[in-house]
This record gives sequence, structure tokens and C-alpha cells, in this order.
Amino acid sequence: MTGHIALSHRERFKRLSALLGAWQSLWQSAPFHQRMPGWAAAYPALYDAARALDADTLAGLHEDDPYASPAGSMAHPLAEHLPLERLAHLCAVPSLATERASLPAAWATHVGGRKWRQIEAFAPHVPLGPEARLVEWCAGKGHLARALSRLHQQPVTALEWQPTLCREGQQLAARQGARVTMLEQDVMAATAADRLTASSQVVALHACGDLHVRLLELAADCGAGVSLAPCCYQRTAAARYRPLSATGRALAARDALALERDTLALAVQETVTAPRQVRRQRRRNGAWRLAFDLLQRELRGIDSYLPVPSLAYGRMPPTLAEFCAWAAECKGLVLPSRIDWADLEARGWQRLDEVERLEVVRQLFRRPLELWLVLDRVLMLEEAGYTVTLATFCARQLTPRNLLIQAACDARHDHSSEVSHDAL
Repeated sequence: MTGHIALSHRERFKRLSALLGAWQSLWQSAPFHQRMPGWAAAYPALYDAARALDADTLAGLHEDDPYASPAGSMAHPLAEHLPLERLAHLCAVPSLATERASLPAAWATHVGGRKWRQIEAFAPHVPLGPEARLVEWCAGKGHLARALSRLHQQPVTALEWQPTLCREGQQLAARQGARVTMLEQDVMAATAADRLTASSQVVALHACGDLHVRLLELAADCGAGVSLAPCCYQRTAAARYRPLSATGRALAARDALALERDTLALAVQETVTAPRQVRRQRRRNGAWRLAFDLLQRELRGIDSYLPVPSLAYGRMPPTLAEFCAWAAECKGLVLPSRIDWADLEARGWQRLDEVERLEVVRQLFRRPLELWLVLDRVLMLEEAGYTVTLATFCARQLTPRNLLIQAACDARHDHSSEVSHDAL
């Protein structure tokens, strides 16, 4: 490992919590929804500096990792206004070896290229004890399970709730000679607990929200080992985030951190892996949505954002006029017969330019928020008696969701431990 900083998980979490609490007006504010961010009056110099970013600088900021190093963070054009050096130190978790497993190309059949490279980077770091039973959580077609079975010459049980994916995954395993058993299992159901024991090593690459929280809860109940790269923290049934660890609950109360479900999406808003064409399409979609936002404010006489349903990629109408007609119908609005569509589109693009510059401020808290959420999961496991390591298993260019939690249970621990406010 490289880049280790001698901070306990709890101390790192505690410092992150304090910074996120102190600066939360900046990252809780969504420029896309607001004509003027709520923090502009309190931080006028930061507001002016963000709006003054030129196009070339803005493009470079989208590609760079501001927390690659503490020194690099200080070169950021907004560094004098924000605690970037301290955040960079706290975001510098250890990195595992970057070389991927040399797996036969034939194993990648039926797997997308980027997903396969993530599996190559992830699979070699799954620990195998002498009696470990490998279980893949939320397996889909069992691509990771097949790779683990072939790489480690071990049988793997793959849990997936969709019958079609189970059948297809079992057929792929048979065709490739992998010792994988696909089991139809809703991991949120009570019966999921029967799939794990103390000898299980449960593995998940990018299990979402409540699905990976369920994994952690059931693993902690029985003492199963954990190898987890979490994802999509906002995919949860709860409208407001309740920290999983006792430490997290105490610190959230101390620092007045209030995390709504929509706010959790900030932690995964990064597009370094999206093709350039997709990113151009997203920008155009954003400009059109902002154009409609300007239009609906005028039509309703209410200067507030009106949410419009999202559209799957490729479903966007071909012109701004058609998009606004669709959006107006969704919201029960009647468009005037004469609209200067060219002017409206130009105003939408102008708003997008403003939003993108102000979003730079918010996005600087994206990785710190993600790390706070991951450390809350780490501390939950430590409080349940686990020895836990946290590291990145690949470069962010392969996937920004590159944090890997590895946990092994200490059977001697008293699982009833709690953390008091006084201990903080």
C-alpha cells in the first residue's frame, strides 16, 4: 500500500464530520435549482471567484482530482476560500496495488469492457481463508462470481433476485466451467440471513444503497467476512440518512449534519468515466432543463424550481420546443403560442454556464461526503467487533467508486458496545 496517513478511521471520520458540518451551506445548496445560491451573501469573495472561472480552467477542473495530493489541492483556483488542504489530507486513503489480475480474455465474454477491468482490479483483493465460503451479493449474471471462482479455484455462491439473470448466469458459468451456483434471493428478505455464516466471505462490487447496508447488517450479525465497494448511497427507502454507526449518530448530532436522500446523490455525481459524447448530451439536456426552468418561472409567476421527471438516455426530444411541450404537459402548464425558442435556448445555455461554475464549489465536497459515508460503514463494522481496512482498489478514471472496505470479525468482541457523546 502507498499513501497511508496515520489516522484512525474514527479520528478521520471525526475531522471530516466537523468540516462537513461547518461548510454544509455550500454543499447542501444545489445551484441547478437556485437562481442565487443560499451561501452567496455569506461568502461573496468565493461566489465572485467561482463565477469568474474561465472556460479552459473549468474544463480542466472537471478532469482533475482536487484531492490527489494536499499540494495539488492548494493549486485549485478556489483554494484560498475553502479548507481544501485539510480535506485533501482527510481524503488521502491508502491505495492497493494498481496492477490488475491477468485473467484470460475469454473470461470477459458477455461483460462490458469497463466493468471487466473493474472486476480485474477488484477480484485479486478478495481474501480467502482456509475455510472461507465465497458469496457474491447482488450478483446480476455472476460476472464477478465466475472470475473469483476461476481465479481462486473456489466454488462461489451468487445471490440475485431476478430469475432471468440467475438462469443466464448459471448458463454462462456452465459454459465457462466456473464453479458458481446462482441462487434466486431477494437480499432484503428475511431469508437472506440464511445465506451467510461466520465462514462466509461476502463480496459485492458496487452494490447500491440499502442493498449494501443490508449486507453489512447481516454480515455483522453472524461474523461473516466482508469485501465491499459501495455505491449509490441515495438509493435508500429512508427520506433522511440515519448514520449506521453509533459514532456517526453522535457526530451528526454534534455537527448538525442533516443528510436528506437527495443530498446523498452528491457523493456519486462524477462523470470521469462517461464517454465524451455522453457528456455533451448531458450538457445539452441540462441547458434545456434550465431553459424550461426559466420559462416555467415566468409562466407561473413563481420564482422557484419546478422538478421535471428524468428521461432515460436517448429519450430526450430532438428540439427544445418539443422538450418544453413535454415538460409543460407533465406539470400541467399551458405554453404560449409564440415563444422565441432561439432566445430561450441561449438563456438556458447562459444559465448552464453559471450553474457549472457554482457547481465547482459544491463538487469539492463530493469526495469528502462519500468518504464520510464509507467511514460510517467502516465504523459500524468496527463497533461490531471487526478489524477493517479501507483503501482504493483502482484509479478513479476506471471508476470513481473505487473505495474498498475489507472486514474480518474478531469473535472475541462484545457486540453490544456503543459510543457515547462524551467519548467524542
